[in-house]
Amino acid sequence: MEVKIKAIHFDATDRLNDFIVKKVEKLGGHHENVKVAEVVLKVVRPETAMNKEASVKLLVPQREDLFASKVADTFEEAVDQCVDALKKQLERAHREPPKPQHRGPEAPPRR
Repeated sequence: MEVKIKAIHFDATDRLNDFIVKKVEKLGGHHENVKVAEVVLKVVRPETAMNKEASVKLLVPQREDLFASKVADTFEEAVDQCVDALKKQLERAHREPPKPQHRGPEAPPRR
């Protein structure tokens, strides 16, 4: 699985990047079709508690993309919460059949 990390208005440390990759790659074990994970990190309100926001979007072919966004005291905690939420979404998606792709208005049946 490819993990793309984007830190908005700051530089993420290598340690934080390694932590995120390690946590998010575990989601690939729940669903083998997950190809790409996009992680966005940002500080929402500087100089206050609970100001680190992490958003994780999983791109799953032939299904709707899965998304979780959490705010916490640290980025690690926010990423952990996102991963937990996405695990639940993946388990739910695994139980449900894939939704048909919408291809526009229905054509009348051919005769």
